[in-house]
Amino acid sequence: MTYPGTAGFAIILVKALREGEEVQEMLKEVLKILEDDARITSKQIATMTGQNADDIDKLIRQAEKDRVILKYRTVVNWDRVEDEQVWALIEVRVTPEPEAGFDSIAERIARYQQVRSIFLASGTYDLLLVVVDRSEHKVADFVSQNLAHLEGVQGTVTHFVLKRYKEEGEILQGGEAVKRQPVIL
Repeated sequence: MTYPGTAGFAIILVKALREGEEVQEMLKEVLKILEDDARITSKQIATMTGQNADDIDKLIRQAEKDRVILKYRTVVNWDRVEDEQVWALIEVRVTPEPEAGFDSIAERIARYQQVRSIFLASGTYDLLLVVVDRSEHKVADFVSQNLAHLEGVQGTVTHFVLKRYKEEGEILQGGEAVKRQPVIL
């Protein structure tokens, strides 16, 4: 087996790094397209990016395998479909565990079906939860019967969402018409 000289090895290394960077850039471009429209086909993405559809398929499958792409999602305006759905933002102060920090308690909280999202945050609370249920009473029951009893939870503050205007980058209500009269000079 022959090994390339130092200059040859450097050229091979630079080429591999560039190809890796090109793949990363292509992946970012594909992810942005999918984030905007999860129903778009690989063929359409290939047309938009100037890439081969098979390469796009492979890239997407690898991203799914690597858990870069976690889920394909549809944003639904539930206010137009259901009678009642209550959203709440719940601030949770916790005592971090010595070995696991905030992760362990966040993982336990994340298992509840009412919890749509959970974030570690800075400020006066540690975790921010987005909770959705059928009524304010159901959300209150979740907080008092489940959340408050978890070991490590010091306190909670619940904020009920009165109206959602925008979610996942989508405006939920129709755009309001301009109410001002045009000014003619």
